[in-house]
Amino acid sequence: MNPAKIVLVAACALIDPDGRVLIARRPDGKTMAGLWEFPGGKVEAGETPEQTVIRELAEELSVDITQACLAPLTFASHGYDDFHLLMPLYICRRWHGLVRPTEGQAVTWVAPNRLRDYPMPPADEPLIAHLIDAV
Repeated sequence: MNPAKIVLVAACALIDPDGRVLIARRPDGKTMAGLWEFPGGKVEAGETPEQTVIRELAEELSVDITQACLAPLTFASHGYDDFHLLMPLYICRRWHGLVRPTEGQAVTWVAPNRLRDYPMPPADEPLIAHLIDAV
């Protein structure tokens, strides 16, 4: 049996002053298109997961985050058919700028107890309970 390739992805739950969490819809043409997820992306060579979150949220949502504002919450470890995903999830309550999606993705602010109303990739679903407890 060949070991699955491990893919490291870092994600962030932006939490607004009303306690709502930002989720983004995967655009058409991407794997799992149409599903909702926590913003983030693949950790590049030489990057820490925190640096990835800062870079990805600047690129995807036009917001600036400092590492001091990222609090690790939990992580996902999920086996897909052709790879194994390892994804730390951070919480961020402070950022600079207004959320403006730059890649044509839909975004919405959702109360944590309503996150299950939005179809998500299998790796993201177990993270919801942690967010409900944290917010």
